[in-house]
Amino acid sequence: MTNKEDLGTLIVTGASRGIGAAVAALAGERGYAVAVNFSASEADATKVVNDIVAGGGRALAIQADVSNEQQIVRMFEIAERELGPIKGLVNNAGVTGGFARVEEVSSAAVANVLAVNVSGTILCSREAVRRMSTRRGGTGGAIVNISSRAAHTGAAGEWVHYAASKGAVDSFTVGLAREVATEGIRVNAVAPGLVDTGLHAANGDPDRLQRLMGTIPMGRAGTPREVAEGVLWLLSSAASYTTGAILEIGGGR
Repeated sequence: MTNKEDLGTLIVTGASRGIGAAVAALAGERGYAVAVNFSASEADATKVVNDIVAGGGRALAIQADVSNEQQIVRMFEIAERELGPIKGLVNNAGVTGGFARVEEVSSAAVANVLAVNVSGTILCSREAVRRMSTRRGGTGGAIVNISSRAAHTGAAGEWVHYAASKGAVDSFTVGLAREVATEGIRVNAVAPGLVDTGLHAANGDPDRLQRLMGTIPMGRAGTPREVAEGVLWLLSSAASYTTGAILEIGGGR
């Protein structure tokens, strides 16, 4: 199938697995040329790219650590050169810093969480705005930040430091949305709740979903695809009057 509508280039950070991979896959289905960013998991990112291409889409895996400004700039330059003008950005790359009460958390963990989750989101958005803003000769576009319901629940006893970083993402989303609202750019966020990904096991608590299932009014965890559907709606023209919004996708939690 090759008759997809050309929606331009979309950069998805942290797109080698989980929610990011689901967003990249769905974006490829919908007609975006997808820059599949990864930090370390090249094999996983390549699989995401191959699946998009097999479905008739265009995609490219690009390595970049979003806590590194030079690597961010390089990623945008490669995506634009190889895939075409940037029309969208999904700031999905993130780290939790591991499970720890505040009294036990290390300064290194806090610094890493803020560098990836906050600075990475801001600097990637900067590069997107420079390319998409009508004020700078662009034709507009959309940014979707991946926040978390943890920004509102606080994640006490688990990862308050992570929750705080996502609170910063929420504030940034609203501020940037208002800043570029007349420049053809919409900025929104999706705040997933408990989603069935490898995140929990990777952080040392493979039973976390099952343990917290009772706190979800719908009685189940979400899927990466369900989150991706919300992201793609916010990117689409169907959400043309939506900016500065934080869409909660958490089963009521």
